[in-house]
Amino acid sequence: MAIADVRPPTPADAPSITTVQREVWTTAWAGFLPAGLTEGFDDQAVSAAWARTAAGPGLWVAVEGPEVVGFCLAGPAAEEDVADAVGAVPDDAGRVGLVATLLVSPRWGRRGHGGRLLVAAAAALRASGAARGITWVPERDTASRAFYRRAGWEPDGTVRTLDAGGRPLREVRLGGPLDLEFAPEPTADDLGLPLL
Repeated sequence: MAIADVRPPTPADAPSITTVQREVWTTAWAGFLPAGLTEGFDDQAVSAAWARTAAGPGLWVAVEGPEVVGFCLAGPAAEEDVADAVGAVPDDAGRVGLVATLLVSPRWGRRGHGGRLLVAAAAALRASGAARGITWVPERDTASRAFYRRAGWEPDGTVRTLDAGGRPLREVRLGGPLDLEFAPEPTADDLGLPLL
């Protein structure tokens, strides 16, 4: 089995990050995003954007052996991300970190890559002065919501609706602690259950 790890990316990782994004958008999120948005996915333009992002802080990639299998982008939360439904900004707004995106290729799921990415992002956010973290996930994305729930991140009652290529995409805001440790999910073998 190849070694799994999380590391900062290089601009050369941009095509692999793009592949992960496209895979998630066209499989795991196929029911959330309009077909036109995924059919018009421009690998070259998206890859160029990720190469620019990789040159700065806040982006991590999950690798298994030499292959990039997931990524996470995180940094300080903007006021519009922390504001409540009527636009009021909380007193601690300057100390809130945002996990802007955390995606793992579906074929590499359930192997701890998402957990390692979230722990790395949380540690960096804490080191930069953040006291808590937030993220936005599609309301119908039960897998992502369950993932964040295992980390202690829960919905805070705030929702937003985005225009996803002419189709509304309703997202819920989740929030939670940044003092996280990686703890892989127990396998069926760990629980004394038969492996299927």
